[in-house]
Parts: sequence; structure tokens; C-alpha cells
Amino acid sequence: MAQTTPNHTQTVSGWAARDSSGKITPYVFKRRENGDDDVTIEILYCGMCHTDIHHAKNDWGITMYPLVPGHEITGIITKVGANVTKFKEGDKVGVGCLAATCLECEFCKESQENYCDKVQFTYNGIFWDGSITYGGYSKMLVADQRYVVHVPESLPMDAAAPLLCAGITVYSPMKDGGLLEKDSVAKRVGVIGLGGLGHVAVKFAKAFGHHVTVISTSPSKEQEARDRLGADDFVLSTQPKAMLAKKRTLDFIVDTVSAKHSLGPFLELLKVSGTLVVVGAPDKPMDLPSFPLIFGKRMVKGSLIGSMKETQEMLELCGKHNITCDIEVVQTDEINEALDRLAKNDVKYRFVIDIAGSPNGHHHKL
Repeated sequence: MAQTTPNHTQTVSGWAARDSSGKITPYVFKRRENGDDDVTIEILYCGMCHTDIHHAKNDWGITMYPLVPGHEITGIITKVGANVTKFKEGDKVGVGCLAATCLECEFCKESQENYCDKVQFTYNGIFWDGSITYGGYSKMLVADQRYVVHVPESLPMDAAAPLLCAGITVYSPMKDGGLLEKDSVAKRVGVIGLGGLGHVAVKFAKAFGHHVTVISTSPSKEQEARDRLGADDFVLSTQPKAMLAKKRTLDFIVDTVSAKHSLGPFLELLKVSGTLVVVGAPDKPMDLPSFPLIFGKRMVKGSLIGSMKETQEMLELCGKHNITCDIEVVQTDEINEALDRLAKNDVKYRFVIDIAGSPNGHHHKL
């Protein structure tokens, strides 16, 4: 059912999934007028996340069709509301996963609004006015200023887009684990899965001088992990002997794998009191054997994106250290092909849709 909210009068073209086939087709819909606290953003680029596939195919059973995915958005502000002070027309900005939170709970008050109980996401959420949120696979977006961040001048808009979800998703737990302090003691960090999230986790860890081990099921990824991303070590998780040789060697592990797997073998890699953070979101429960947990006093925790404050901080850090995502840019008529390839992990390391690109490939000059 298309939205009939009274002030949703702006016609926008985008791309949507209509049913659980997950096929994305052109879709014209309405967005709200720019309110006092809103900014209107002309979208230039939108990254493609595994979550987009889960939602498009209704894997989690919560999809409201038609679904306009996309929560790794960069663009230019074209309009600002009367109360907006942090942004002006022409600013380069980003929008990630958050569209609205309650603004009143302990988490909202402590800049942890990503854990608000009433959090609503950039797509497939319900905004304050009762409308369903539509994401970044579209030409323009109206967003509340509180959920928008500045993109540093030094970052290219296409390669910065995935930082808004993939980047913050690994930044937040690594910061939480004390890995991203200015003078942090060098730790031994493991990254499971070298995809959109994993490759950024390697870049963050290396920027702060840590020893990084990539743990993967793909032998082909060893060379790129070492040569392209500067990883110090590589372990094939499918080889029990290789895994055993690394027993109790790591302080901290970021698990970015979105398919069901057992945490047992990875927990064994941690030193006593080590931490494994789950940021990939398999839709089935993962196995968590008790022995590796108990015998190593280890901790397993989860982490969900990050706050707006952390997201801005992360972008500034990326600007300073020149950290961006390794991307493959696709045109809007290649969305379905890219989603199919993403489902097979056939991308290095993130697809980004060129939303504003004209058919002849000319881009806005940034």
C-alpha cells in the first residue's frame, strides 16, 4: 500500500522490491516535505549491504513491501529546515541506518541512540509521522538532521558511502574494545570474513598499529589480505590444524560472517579473557559450545552499528587516516545483478550504486 500521509507530497523515483523474489524494479513514490528539523539530500551514491538482500527477500519475516533498500547513503544537501543549524545547502553528507529514535530514553540521552528500544531504520521502518521509511536506492531523501553526518572533504563520496553501515559496524565494537585509542597498546586482532565489513576492520586495526590475522574459508583471499590490505597473518578456518596452531594467540576477534556457523573454533583462538564480537547477522542461531568459553574465560558480545556521534567521529578518523572502502561502482540498471553477486560474496569488497550518474556515465563534479 503506497503512503497516503498528508504531507508526503514530493514525488521521487527510486528502486524497490515488490515481493519476496527480492527483484528490484523502478518505483515512483512520495516523500515528506522538508520539515523544520529536516534536510533534503540529493543522493549521489548508495552502498549495498547484505541486510538489503535479507530485507528484499523477507528472510527475517519483517519486510513491508514495496521496499526501497539502502542505508549507506552519501549526497548533497539541497534544502534545510528552519531549525537546522549544523548543515547548510551544498554540504556533503551521509545517512546510515538510523531514521528515528525516541529521543527520551537513557540510550538516546547518552548518545547510544542506536540501542533505543523504539529505533526506526532508514528503510522498512515506521517514521514519527506513521509513514514507512524508504532508503537510499532513490534519487532523494528527507532526513531529520539528528541522523545525518558530515562527510569530510578529503573522502570521495562513492568510497565513503559504505562507511555509513559497514564502517561504523566494525568501528563501534573496536572502539569499545579499546583498539582505536590514539596511543592504544598493540593488540593481536582477528577478523573473521574478508568482505564489506571485514576489509574495513583490517584497515582500522592497521591504522592503529595492531597485528591483524584474517580468518577466512577462501584460500584465494590470502594474497589480497596480505598484499592489498596489509594483514599480518591469514588462517583458513576450514583447516583444523592451522586453527589449532593459532590457539590462544588473539586478544580480540571481530566476526563479520552473515551465514550460520559455530563460534567454538574461533573462541579457541582467543587468549584467556579475550573477546569475540559478533557483527554479522546470521538469521539462524549460531552454535556456542560451553568449553571454549569456560576454559578461556572468554567473552562473546554483539554490537549494532554505532551512535551518530560515533559515526561522525569515525568519518573524521577516516578522513585523517585516508581510510575508505574498496568498492565496485554499479549503475542503477545493474542492481539485481550486483545483489546476486553480493549473495555469492563475489565483490571486492562493497558494491556502491551510482544513483546520480546519468546514462552516459557523467557524474556530479565533487
